[in-house]
Order: sequence, then C-alpha cells, then structure tokens
Amino acid sequence: MLQERIADLAKFVEPDRVRKEVYTDPQIFELEMARIHEKVWIYCGHESQVPKAGDYYTVQVGRQPMLMVRGKDKLVHVLYNRCPHRGNMMCGDRHGNTGEFFRCSYHAWTFQHDGKLRSIPMMESGYAGTRYGMDNPDCSMKMAARVESYRGFVFASLAADGPTLKEFLGDSRIAFDDMCDRAPAGEVEVVPNCFRVIQHSNWKIFLENQLDALHPSVVHQSTGRAAHEVEKDIAKKTGKAPLSYHMLSAFATVTIDKWDDFQTLNYPHGHCILTGYMGLRPQDPDTLAYEKVMHKAYGKTRTEEILGVNIHHVLIYPGLSVQSPLQQLRAVRPLGVDKTLTEIWHFRLKGAPEPIYRRSLAYYNLVNSPSTLINADDLENFWKCQQGLGSDGGDWVSFGRYHGRDLEKDGVVETGPGMGTSEAPMRNQMKAWAQYMGNAR
Repeated sequence: MLQERIADLAKFVEPDRVRKEVYTDPQIFELEMARIHEKVWIYCGHESQVPKAGDYYTVQVGRQPMLMVRGKDKLVHVLYNRCPHRGNMMCGDRHGNTGEFFRCSYHAWTFQHDGKLRSIPMMESGYAGTRYGMDNPDCSMKMAARVESYRGFVFASLAADGPTLKEFLGDSRIAFDDMCDRAPAGEVEVVPNCFRVIQHSNWKIFLENQLDALHPSVVHQSTGRAAHEVEKDIAKKTGKAPLSYHMLSAFATVTIDKWDDFQTLNYPHGHCILTGYMGLRPQDPDTLAYEKVMHKAYGKTRTEEILGVNIHHVLIYPGLSVQSPLQQLRAVRPLGVDKTLTEIWHFRLKGAPEPIYRRSLAYYNLVNSPSTLINADDLENFWKCQQGLGSDGGDWVSFGRYHGRDLEKDGVVETGPGMGTSEAPMRNQMKAWAQYMGNAR
C-alpha cells in the first residue's frame, strides 16, 4: 500500500501550498525518516561535549540510536548504539565515559572506541569453526557511513554517498563561522546543560516557524508588551534598564511592518537565513570590554567585520536552528508524525569576558528555555496546528505570502525589499522536502 502511494507524493507539494497529509500521515513520516533524516547530514553534537577518550553522548539520527564518542586516536566517531551480538543497546545513559573500551552489559563483548571488536568471552572455544571472530566486520559495532566536523560541530550521514558536509552546508555554514568568529580564540565550547522539549507536533512545523518573521509580533506580543512596560518603568526610575528586558520587549517593539524590513535568503537543500540583528550591541562597559579583547585578537577592521554580520537566524534543513549572535542552537529529533524532540544548547565564546557569556545565558533562559513564555507561546500554536491539520476543515497548508515576488539568482532565492515576512523559507523547505522524497516539481 505504501509503495502505491509514493507516486502520489508529487501531488502533495505545490509551489505555494502543501497537503495536510505531509504533517499527519504516519506512512509519509516513515518515508521521511528513510529518505531524509537517515540519508542527509544530521547534527550530532559539538566536539567539546566529548573532550576525553571514552567520553560519549547518545543521539538520535532519524530512527537510529547512535553514539558520538571520542576515541584514543583523538577523533570523534559516531556509532550505532547497538551490540552486534544480540542487539543490546551499548549505552543506556545519555552521556558518560566508557573507560578504555565499550563493554556490553549483556554478554560482555567488548569494543574499541571506534567500534572495532576487542574481545568475545571464550571466543576460541565458543566460536571455533564459526563465522564469528576478530576478522569478521559484522562482529564490530556498526559505524555511521560518514562523519565530518565543521569548526567543532559534528555531523553524521547514514548514507555512504552524497555531498560532503561543506557542500551540503553551502553558504549556511555562516551559522558556525559567525558564532566561532565572535570568540577571541576563534572557537566555542558547549555549555553542558541541555533543555530537552517534547513537542506534540510534526517536526516540520517547528522548522517552518523558525524563520517565520510574521509570527513574533503576533504570538509573542503579550509577553513583549509586559516586558516593555517593566523595562520602561525601570528606565524611568534608574536611568536605564537591564539588557535582558530588551530580549523580551523586542517582540512587542519590533512590529509587523518592521519585520518586513528584514530579509530571508533561501539556499539549496532547504537551508535559510533570516537577516536582521536584534540590536544587542549596546555601548555599555561589558560590550566595550569585549570589543577591546576582540581588537587585540583580530584588529579593529576584522572585529568590525565580525560584529557587523547581519544575521538573526540560520536554519539548516532538516534538523538544526542556529542563532549565532547569541550562541544558541536547537537540534530537531523527529520521534513520530506528531511528536518531536528539540534539544536546546548554548555555547561559550572562548576568550570572551564572562559578562558576554552571561548575556548568552540570559537569552537561553529567557527566550529558549521550556519555562519561558516565549517557548510556551510557540508550543501551544504548534500543537494547535497539529490538531487543526488532523481535522476535515481543509486539505491544504498555505505558503502564499509574497509568492511570485521572490528574487532568484544563482540558485539562491531572496525575498524582495520590504517583504521580510514572506513565506519563502517555507516554500524553500518544502521544495527540498519534495526533492529528497523523490518527487521534485
């Protein structure tokens, strides 16, 4: 039945709309896992999460449980979290250190950090004359087909063929360049705590929301307005308000018409960029001290180039959302057609003064954490979208805002002047979706 329906997928995506089944059909979800998430480059983690040999983190790639581990060779490996003997999960904890080698808790088979078989109990007596032994690759933990890292950010692809990581990222790698360049030492390190949020909605709804410039001043208006009232009151009493209030009040003070002044850049493979920085470069003592350190590391000209990068958000399809100016990253792990895990991380700029990290931490807690009103606003709407899409109230999801007025050059689609709230990013993501699913229009 599923094979018969594959041909119909071409009818599900049109230039300005998509069928609701793309978000609600469990069989389509299974195809997405096989054709997208278990083939393209998926973010696994940052190298600083596994600094020592034996350090590991578990990660989900499509439907596959995987391990990101630092080997004795100092390389980062990505392995299937499965013992080749009887299929036992190798590591049940979310992260840890496996010691000198992996040891299966069921029958004590052991493996090197790169997954190669190390020993089998009583191998000579128990497996003499069988196919099982040190020279059989099937007795080793299976490795991800390809693993690459860009500026410390580790990706894996479960497909043996395909573009390199740099080719896949294309110009969207500015997400990592911008983040790392803002560090005087030229690199970042992960802050080890992670917010993990289960969303009761399809994974694509979250991604489409990330560069939806129309929604912030609607969905988050009440939160922004309340923060702005407090911000004004504090400023009136003390002369100035803490920068953290601006992180929330901007959702009210940046109105819909102002969001139209931003621009989206839409790249091959579904990647997108939303330009427009939130104005978090005040001339306060903390920022000036940071700029002084940056001048020493890069010189004044290069520092201005780095701090002047005009980015608000980068989406790397199909599973990553990056806010590089504030060192935030959200990884998307689809769990079911209506269930999605998001992992929310933030990073420290190596060599930057502590107050600059505190600024990133404040944004992490105020805007991206599960407890903030901003996140709650979005999660409610994601759930309501999923509920509505399951009804008989309509068959299509519309992406028609400013359709037909995009500017295309050399494979990059830009929104026109004054059209920052265009739904071009959604159209671009669904174009990539159709191509991955084998039914490009």
